[in-house]
Amino acid sequence: MKIILLVSLLLVLIISPAFGQLSDSTGLVKRLDIEVIGHTFEVVTTSNFDVEDHEFNKDEKRLTLFVYSGLENNLGELIIPNELLSGNFTFFINDLESIQTVKSNDTISFVTLTFNGIGNNKIDIVGTDVLFGVDNIFETQETTTESPQDNGGGCLIATATYGSEMATQVQQLREIRDNQLLNTESGKSFVNSFNDVYYSFSPIIADYERENPVFREAVKLAITPMISTLSIMSYAESDSEVVSLGIGVILLNLGMYLGVPITVVVGIKKRR
Repeated sequence: MKIILLVSLLLVLIISPAFGQLSDSTGLVKRLDIEVIGHTFEVVTTSNFDVEDHEFNKDEKRLTLFVYSGLENNLGELIIPNELLSGNFTFFINDLESIQTVKSNDTISFVTLTFNGIGNNKIDIVGTDVLFGVDNIFETQETTTESPQDNGGGCLIATATYGSEMATQVQQLREIRDNQLLNTESGKSFVNSFNDVYYSFSPIIADYERENPVFREAVKLAITPMISTLSIMSYAESDSEVVSLGIGVILLNLGMYLGVPITVVVGIKKRR
């Protein structure tokens, strides 16, 4: 099982990273420790801006990020544990209300932030529930192995390639991750291993895509066939199906990305 997952991970990394979304030459993945009433919660941010400081106000149910950006167009993702802050969110960028995107499940809220402005900016995230069930959470903490990052992450390079997190291709990747991979043990193992490697370099690639349209089009040309084949994974409903269909996708991509070019080269040599 581990060998199959490792092969899957290496293939995806070689061909093109698909699950991801942000950037900046710093490749910022940052973990913020929020301490409240003796407990510590981790908020994970992935962004093309630097989170220099943060504050949490339990009474106002508000998380404030103080950020600095060298880019005009800013993009960030936050994974906020529901035990810390949840419910209906309201966002303020430099004290002006702003509409942002939130996806939630039973354990985390996944926030996508987009805003304009070079230099220092303040981001306020206000929820309607705070420290939900916190008294019960820490009683069972030792038996809980899942962390916020286990629930995935954003879609970095794909979003930079197709221009929006709402693009059909990005939505497809997210749905496969959330509905198939994260619902099986083998899928979770793959996502966790993938994220550890992927976020070490994907922000730099995504940033370069936004700065270089030619490079972005080249990436789009390279990953579009692979994304199309990944639609096969939408039929996986169990561990065995994730593995078997995953192997099928790997073989199909090997045929497209390696078999076809080799066949063309051999054919040209024979003609000569």
